[in-house]
Amino acid sequence: MKRGRILNAELSKAIAVMGHGDLFMICDAGFPIPLDRWRIDLAITRNLPDLYTVLDLVLAELSVERVLYTDLIHEHNQPLLQRLQAMFDGTGAELQAVPNSRLLGELSHDAKVIVRTGAFNPWGNIGLICGTEPDDWFAIPGTVMPESYRERRARIRRER
Repeated sequence: MKRGRILNAELSKAIAVMGHGDLFMICDAGFPIPLDRWRIDLAITRNLPDLYTVLDLVLAELSVERVLYTDLIHEHNQPLLQRLQAMFDGTGAELQAVPNSRLLGELSHDAKVIVRTGAFNPWGNIGLICGTEPDDWFAIPGTVMPESYRERRARIRRER
């Protein structure tokens, strides 16, 4: 049997095929997923599974450098904003609010995969831009880490 916390085969595969810069979305039960996107529907009933459980599981296996969420949560869902800030504190990932119309439109069409949860969490739609671990990628003697990677490494170390 597979080791690790994620038992869903399709979700495990989706995480494994992600590359640097790919967009992985985790959304609430009401998100309008475009028909042409890879959809992994985990929703069973109201709040099962909830958004935070799925995010925690995915983040244990996925390197993330940027987190996208709707700007509407600043006014309408402070608990979600606070939870995101706590989840990504110390990871070096940049939190970025985007207009809700962009999240529902352009970004949903750019996503490599969209995971639907059972969450009834207003605007609980999160885009994860996949990253790399700077030290892992520049461990070979003689390789030179670009400034952007050094800055991300510094953010990770500073936030830990």
